[in-house]
Amino acid sequence: MSGSSPAERYLAAQSARAHPLTSAFADAQRFSLDPFQIAGCQALEDGRSVLVAAPTGAGKTIVGEFAMHLATREPDAKAFYTTPMKALSNQKFRELVEVYGPDEVGLLTGDTNINGNARIVVMTTEVLRNMLYADSPALRGLQYVVMDEVHYLADRFRGAVWEEVIIHLHHSVRMVALSATVSNAEEFGDWLDTVRGDTAVVVSEIRPVPLEQHVLVRGDLLPLFDDRAGVATARVNQELMRLRSPHGPRSDRDHRSQGHRSGGGREAHRSRRRDRNGPRPGGMPRMERLDRPDVVGLLSRANLLPAIFFIFSRAGCDGAVQQLRRSGIRLTTPEERDEIRAVVERRTRSLAEEDLAVLGFWEWRENLERGVAAHHAGLLPAFKEVVEELFQRKLVKVVFATETLALGINMPARTVVLEKLEKFNGEARVAITSGEYTQLTGRAGRRGIDVEGHAVIQWTEALDPQAVAALASRRTYPLNSSFRPTYNMAVNLIDRFGRERAREVLESSFAQFQADRSVVGLARQVRDKEQTLEGYARSMTCDRGDFAEYSGIRRELSDLEKINRNDRTVPARVRQRRQDEMAQLRRRMQRHPCHGCPDREHHARWAERYWRLRRDVDKLRQQIDTRTGTVARVFDRVVDVLAALEYVRIDDDGTTAITPAGATMRRIYGERDLLVAEALRRGLWTDLDPAGMAALACSLVYEPRREGDGPGEYGLPRGAFRTALSATQELWAVLDDLERDHQLPGSEPVATGLAGAMHSWARGAMLDRVLVEADMAAGDFVRWAKQTIDLLDQLSLVADGPVARTARAALEAVRRGIVSYSGV
Repeated sequence: MSGSSPAERYLAAQSARAHPLTSAFADAQRFSLDPFQIAGCQALEDGRSVLVAAPTGAGKTIVGEFAMHLATREPDAKAFYTTPMKALSNQKFRELVEVYGPDEVGLLTGDTNINGNARIVVMTTEVLRNMLYADSPALRGLQYVVMDEVHYLADRFRGAVWEEVIIHLHHSVRMVALSATVSNAEEFGDWLDTVRGDTAVVVSEIRPVPLEQHVLVRGDLLPLFDDRAGVATARVNQELMRLRSPHGPRSDRDHRSQGHRSGGGREAHRSRRRDRNGPRPGGMPRMERLDRPDVVGLLSRANLLPAIFFIFSRAGCDGAVQQLRRSGIRLTTPEERDEIRAVVERRTRSLAEEDLAVLGFWEWRENLERGVAAHHAGLLPAFKEVVEELFQRKLVKVVFATETLALGINMPARTVVLEKLEKFNGEARVAITSGEYTQLTGRAGRRGIDVEGHAVIQWTEALDPQAVAALASRRTYPLNSSFRPTYNMAVNLIDRFGRERAREVLESSFAQFQADRSVVGLARQVRDKEQTLEGYARSMTCDRGDFAEYSGIRRELSDLEKINRNDRTVPARVRQRRQDEMAQLRRRMQRHPCHGCPDREHHARWAERYWRLRRDVDKLRQQIDTRTGTVARVFDRVVDVLAALEYVRIDDDGTTAITPAGATMRRIYGERDLLVAEALRRGLWTDLDPAGMAALACSLVYEPRREGDGPGEYGLPRGAFRTALSATQELWAVLDDLERDHQLPGSEPVATGLAGAMHSWARGAMLDRVLVEADMAAGDFVRWAKQTIDLLDQLSLVADGPVARTARAALEAVRRGIVSYSGV
């Protein structure tokens, strides 16, 4: 505040006095809070919910931690901290335990349950969604929910879960939504304000550590922009533009005389490589890329380590580590190597001795001791956690990672290196988006350690400096809903609210908000007025009879009398018909049991309010029906499929209720909810043994990376498994046809690529054999095994006795060895 004006200091002091809890919390932190952090905390202290959108590494989680702090100040208050990934949940759990102690903090991630009744519980978002649908007793006393990485609601597969939680949380719960910088934060905040009530939107685009952008050309780090004062107004470095031009660089001497110099020894290095930089067409010299060991050496000399190299393939990450290993590079001191070995031994002591060689443990540990590691989804979770801890402790200096590292895990570096600006998306090589560029380079710059972060793009012949500058200067990362009704969601909503109210809930989704923003506001008005109607209905309750019916007769009579008084020009026969109707209504009214109630007029006043409001609600419903209604229409198709299969029952008057089969489906979550529920109902899996059940469950969750992955029919278990699999595949085909008949997209066929390996694993086969059979990395196998366990756990809870027992036995058979490892 030293550079601020007296007026600014006065306003800040006033704000601090108005928010004593925020001030005390800020004073207790190791660093001064930024204005956006203070604004977020003050909104919470004012009793509001808050959306905080800020760059990676800006420190937005401090607002979530303030919510935890507020909860601990109230005697019976609880706070939940939700994350999109188990690894993030584990990390946040450890952080909060350090602050509040192990007795106050719990962890729920599906396969881990630690102190679940604690005042502060960290969990994956799916766990909270399931709690809400089950009306779990654990929700009692819940005052705050933090939704970290809330921009995950754009995720095609899991995004709907975030919207379900936001919609269903009780309105008394204050929510802290933490998001990466998105270009439509205000739109998302408007939706939150509509469905959650008073919500503050706090947006910061300021990185706490400024980012310097470089292009690595041979042995030089050239600045991407000429004007380093600000990216928004900066001009692309003209030397890069000359390199890009058809005439190429003027000469090595000119090239050496310009640009940012980033370390000694480049002249000797350049002379060594000059012969290899053979001529291009037209006599222009070819500018080959530096080998990775040379790049690491350059960054080391320039004091730009630790660094994360983003390589968009697992094999590329592993190959890069091997390349550095072969070069003999070593980035650690003897003392650091001792520390690394101690961490590795502590973290991996539970791994079986016979599995270590299969996992490449010894070579992996040696690479770590050199200060080098890979990080990707194929890595064993235990190994990934070691890499994360060692990098955070500055013991590992270089990590080669896929883009999954950019999503959430707290691993900031001094420098981020992008070797390419394109990646394979499963179908073709595509350029990365500006949002992805921002996410990846957001890892550069460690708060409290670095004065600035560095993003380094490696030069290629096809590189366009203008395109790179556009990526670096744009912050377009729109948040778009991926919400769609599922069968499980439908039966849960119908069971809780009934069909009409369920449609209104779905009209409140961010998907519908984006399709037609006004529908959400109308739907909320309907919900609020419906609650008021319920209150009016209670107030006009009469012990003599149905006063709503009685007041309806009175209202109809009153309307007819009004028409009759005002319209005297009608023919006599019409007038007579009206008189007859009114006489009939008077007789019905006088004979009604409520007519003799001594409190009749008191009830009638409430009834009048009821009918006026009922008319308003009907008008609002008509407005909603004329709007887009896209989400509700999909919901109706889902309900029609459920009705055709008798998971719901639709009466003649349109009333919809779930059947016993629907009650089972309420507790089946995942992409295959309908297939699983129907297979259980038809008894398709009754004859399976535990290994066969594990193999079949695996077939339902597994998604092959490439079409045709797996052994086909060859290599699959025979006997009861083959019979159950065939019946399940036939059932899938029937359900797929039914869905398409109802204009729903259908689902992917059952994938058996991992079934044989999972069957072997459940029967106790050794890890080396199973990984060969699976033809996949250990980390991938563990990930699919844990998803198999999740489904088996559901089956053990919802299936009939014999199948439930088999599912529980299968779960225990799969959860062994490397699959059972937990870093918490």
